[in-house]
Amino acid sequence: MLKKLFQSFRLPLRRLPHQRHAPETLTARQHSLRRQDISRNAVSVVERLQQAGYEAYVVGGCVRDLLLEIEPKDYDVATSATPEQVRAVFRNARVIGRRFKLVHVHFGREIIEVATFRAEHPVDDEDDHLASRNESGRLLRDNIYGTLDDDAQRRDFTINALYYDPSSERIVDHTHGMQDIRNRLIRLIGDPEQRYQEDPVRMLRAVRFAAKLDFDVERHSAEPIRELAPLLEGIPAARLFDETLKLFLGGNAEHTYDLLRHYDLFAPLFPATAEALEDNPEYTDRLIRQAMINTDLRIEQGKPVTPAFLYAALLWPALPARVQELQDSGMPPIPAMQEAAHDILWEQCQRTALPKRFSIPMREIWDMQERLPRRQGRRADQLMENPRFRAGYDFLLLRESAGEQTGGLGDWWTRYQEVNESTRRTMIRELSGDKGAAGAPRKRRRSGRRRSDGAAE
Repeated sequence: MLKKLFQSFRLPLRRLPHQRHAPETLTARQHSLRRQDISRNAVSVVERLQQAGYEAYVVGGCVRDLLLEIEPKDYDVATSATPEQVRAVFRNARVIGRRFKLVHVHFGREIIEVATFRAEHPVDDEDDHLASRNESGRLLRDNIYGTLDDDAQRRDFTINALYYDPSSERIVDHTHGMQDIRNRLIRLIGDPEQRYQEDPVRMLRAVRFAAKLDFDVERHSAEPIRELAPLLEGIPAARLFDETLKLFLGGNAEHTYDLLRHYDLFAPLFPATAEALEDNPEYTDRLIRQAMINTDLRIEQGKPVTPAFLYAALLWPALPARVQELQDSGMPPIPAMQEAAHDILWEQCQRTALPKRFSIPMREIWDMQERLPRRQGRRADQLMENPRFRAGYDFLLLRESAGEQTGGLGDWWTRYQEVNESTRRTMIRELSGDKGAAGAPRKRRRSGRRRSDGAAE
């Protein structure tokens, strides 16, 4: 009895009915989106579904982006057809997913994602409620199908609930999404607190869209975020890793970083770094901010960006305090560095599951920071041949830009890469104060001959 009473306190509040409005239909004269702007494969999917007797629309982010004159990365279609019915229309289709059943229709390299109209989960029956949500209110399954109006109401943000029919070139707007686009607002559909409880990742999505589109998060949609931010700790680490890549690799990393901190969403993603931001705020913020600026610049220039370097920068500020703690307990510097790095990485993977293809090169970038100061003899040339040298060198420059004192190490390596072989040998000799061959200072050679007193000459 007490157990049931306790569970009842932990169950989410019953969803209040959304305040639904009659959908607004905008004709081609009332918006800027044209049929020729849409992927011809997406248009083909919509038309074939319509010809088969189903409702179908291009929907979501692609409609939003085109209205804002942004090139969409992909195209989504919403339809009244079930996944099995969609697959029956297209031979090149495959049903995917369990929590969210979708259909991927393949056209060479382009995939059009088709989703069936969905409705809210019923909450009148307690057993059904527990089956579809966990105790914090997070949705566990979302395969309850409904009407177009139902589908619009269960989408996350108003700007993502615009339905475009390429046949008539009309936009169907159930949630005043067009108005929010004009006002540059990110507004959650429904009760914000409950919607965040259903899926806490929506808080990250609000930040991502605000940074990407340079919109503001609408006041009521923003209010619960700080209080509910800890709910992110219950999200699977693999999913949060995917979300962090979307946050930081979209070309708006610096703005995203500021918004994450503003809404207290950074600490649930990077707890060790958040602690470093409290203990050493100036250095930590400078290093992370410069890493974000560099990331945005590389994306703008079309250069590759690796999550390994990004995570190396995000986690590095947490390292010194851990290393010092281990050294204070009697551990030598290098083992202390290695153990602290291992611990920080392990802890981070509990929040965002960094795959080994990124965690291993991240550790190698950190290891290079210990090796770059050791340049005597042939070590400098050997380091330059290391496949991680460039990333390690770039990371060294990043540390210096944040205020770390390295004794001019970054300038030395910059010059070493630019000069000829003869000058390099001179630079190596100058490191050891030796005017002879490169390497350690010369020792006096012993001839083996003995003076008359029996001592070696």
